[in-house]
Amino acid sequence: MIERLQISHLRNLTQVNLPSAACNVIIGANGSGKTSLLEAIFLLSRGKSFRHHQPKRYIQHHQNTATVHARINDGSTLAIQKQADATTILRLNQTTVYNQSILTEQLPTLLIDPSTMDMLEQGSASRRQLLDWLVFHMKQGFHPQWVAYQRLLKQRNSLLKKTHHLTQVQLAELRSWDKGLSNHAALIHHYRERIFAEWQSYFADSIAQLLPSYAEQLSLSYQAGYDTSIALDVQLDERLEQDLQLGYTRIGNHRADVHVHWRSNETKTASDDVTATPQTDVHKTLPILKEQAANVLSRGEKKLLITALRLSQLPLLLNEEKSNDHFKSQNTPVVLLDDLTAELDDRAIKVLLTTLSRLPCQVFMTSLTDEVLPLVQSLWSEPRLFHVKQGDVFLV
Repeated sequence: MIERLQISHLRNLTQVNLPSAACNVIIGANGSGKTSLLEAIFLLSRGKSFRHHQPKRYIQHHQNTATVHARINDGSTLAIQKQADATTILRLNQTTVYNQSILTEQLPTLLIDPSTMDMLEQGSASRRQLLDWLVFHMKQGFHPQWVAYQRLLKQRNSLLKKTHHLTQVQLAELRSWDKGLSNHAALIHHYRERIFAEWQSYFADSIAQLLPSYAEQLSLSYQAGYDTSIALDVQLDERLEQDLQLGYTRIGNHRADVHVHWRSNETKTASDDVTATPQTDVHKTLPILKEQAANVLSRGEKKLLITALRLSQLPLLLNEEKSNDHFKSQNTPVVLLDDLTAELDDRAIKVLLTTLSRLPCQVFMTSLTDEVLPLVQSLWSEPRLFHVKQGDVFLV
């Protein structure tokens, strides 16, 4: 849990020194800087902003760097400094480290904000990252395999872009990379598949709370991105000519996806169908309808569904931590809720905050008004309230 947060020259936050609690409510007008506080925490944890990937876009005007520093409750300190040219300096306990994953492991951060509300309609990357966030924090061996896979994939794609015809030397090199990709892919799929299986019941529980009328109709599926019954290098060799023409690798772990499905909640017989004719077999059972949830639910229901997806990850992560002495991450998750009241209705907000208040996690939430305060004060014993005005943060 973050005990103190310091921010320098990030957007309109010139100098911020914030003493934080288990629950922190940040009130401010649009453009005041309240979302930038969440952005700073996310940047420290993930090494990138959730609003823009180019550091020059969030480094304060006329400044060369933006810095975020945090002291967490075990006495450790974390820091990140971003320069306009994207150079990054990372520190753990005043010592320079060279992998963002070290800070990410120390500060697990889950974001629920308006920018994630189109996840169901977007490409597979955001949904895949949703699963990989869990796998990273729960399986020690996942990240090294993922890094090695990405490195080989980058080399392979670079070669595919250069030429449509490979020399014998290039072909031998590519097949060597493919063998490595295949080995890493099998392990990455193994980790993802195991965590996905555990995630299913937690997702069902969250749906039962946030979308109870769809509790029996919504389900998750995981697609590996390739046929896992056949070694990936064999499939890559079979598709090499097409990959050369397109200039990129079309199958593999990088194409994995998580889908949310909607099913009709009961089967019908032909006799239930008003269009049935006397010749119809009235005892024939019609198939259950199955559809992508994004094509069935309203926008409000999609927001609740995406909230359920993210919220369901926390109890899984925390229950695994309690039950496993060799669990990878034993640090308090930080939940970032941006513009809460604008995205969810009162009932959903109550379910979300009640659930979070019962979990050992830290919450930072932003809101345009203080309407959410009575509920927060009923759930947390000592929440902290901050007002943000033109980049200045005041503890109330």
